[in-house]
Amino acid sequence: MADSKPAALGEVAATSFVVAAERVKPHTKLIALLALGHLVIDLNQGAIPAVLPFLRSAHGLSYAQAATIVLVANLTSSLIQPLFGYLSDQFARRWILPTSVFLSGAGVALIGIAPGYLTVLGLVLVMGLGVAAWHPEGYKTATGVAGERKATALSWFSLGGNLGLALGPPVITSLVTGLSIAGTLGMLAPTVVVGGLILALLPHIDRATVPRAVTASVRGTDMPGAMALLIFLVAIRAWAQLGFTTFVPFYYVDYLKADPRLVGPLLFVFLGAGALGTVVAGPLADRVGPRPFMRWVFLAAIPFGLLFLSASGVVAFVMLGLYGAVLTSSFSVSIVLGQAYLPRNTGMASGLVVGFAIGAGGLGVAALGSVADHWGLPAALTISALMPLAGFVAARFLPAPRDFK
Repeated sequence: MADSKPAALGEVAATSFVVAAERVKPHTKLIALLALGHLVIDLNQGAIPAVLPFLRSAHGLSYAQAATIVLVANLTSSLIQPLFGYLSDQFARRWILPTSVFLSGAGVALIGIAPGYLTVLGLVLVMGLGVAAWHPEGYKTATGVAGERKATALSWFSLGGNLGLALGPPVITSLVTGLSIAGTLGMLAPTVVVGGLILALLPHIDRATVPRAVTASVRGTDMPGAMALLIFLVAIRAWAQLGFTTFVPFYYVDYLKADPRLVGPLLFVFLGAGALGTVVAGPLADRVGPRPFMRWVFLAAIPFGLLFLSASGVVAFVMLGLYGAVLTSSFSVSIVLGQAYLPRNTGMASGLVVGFAIGAGGLGVAALGSVADHWGLPAALTISALMPLAGFVAARFLPAPRDFK
């Protein structure tokens, strides 16, 4: 029983697949194409928080209604990912890849010309379904074309998504501030180009994908109780993260009366730093072990979130970036623990951590919206900054995984 050997995120995603033993070279061009598709998918998803202030102004929304948009996006894009993962395991449907890109892009692009709030929610739901369908099939396909170097290939695939999330806010902000709210239609450009390219190359992807084999034996003992606690921890982290991505734009535009063009750079700093944090977390977790890392990273994030609220200018940007980096750094480590807690159902474990738990955290954003309406934006952000304290306490009860080597 060891506690200090977290694998890379790509390895985690690949554990449910067993390929032929012979040495197979990775299809680098197809991996790059899939990473590009991942970038566009999460570019569309990452645009939602940045466009909220403009939607609120256009439709006269309350903060609670704006937060509900984030809730719908997370319910559809995250909570149902385990279902799409199950379907992907049962049936190989490569056409889901380009279809998902088109759905996510159409949902985001059309919200700028939506006639009302309910239409906006419907379009966000369409976007979320595209995101939810993409990830299980995307990881499965990337594994199939990865050859023997799955961890490396899937790390590049994951990097595409991280870049998309970070680029979504500045891209949508530039479009809307430059062309009015209808500028969201510009999101169709990358969607059509990349979706069309994936569609055209589907025959090559099918030929290159290594068939999935069935494992002869499965090791380990599932720990559902530990998994439930881990899901709670990830939900807390997602609640804190989504609280900032949702209300920091409003805080600057409505409370501080700053230039709306700052929204894109603000979220880019927060999300980009989070992506960087996941990269540097691995070596640290290797030294201290995944459970202690999960515990102390929650506590370490709190000061930066609180300092952001009391800072201004460049210092505020720095504190925001540090909060995002530290808070998000436990992402891959939490997936490692999830796989260790459910070694007999590793695919479902990934879906629960990456999808369900993060989506569950989005439920708290609606409550924060009510807080913002009644007690102000600083109160909602202060709660988000203090939320990791609950994670620190709960993480102390994480058990060591059985048969974790």
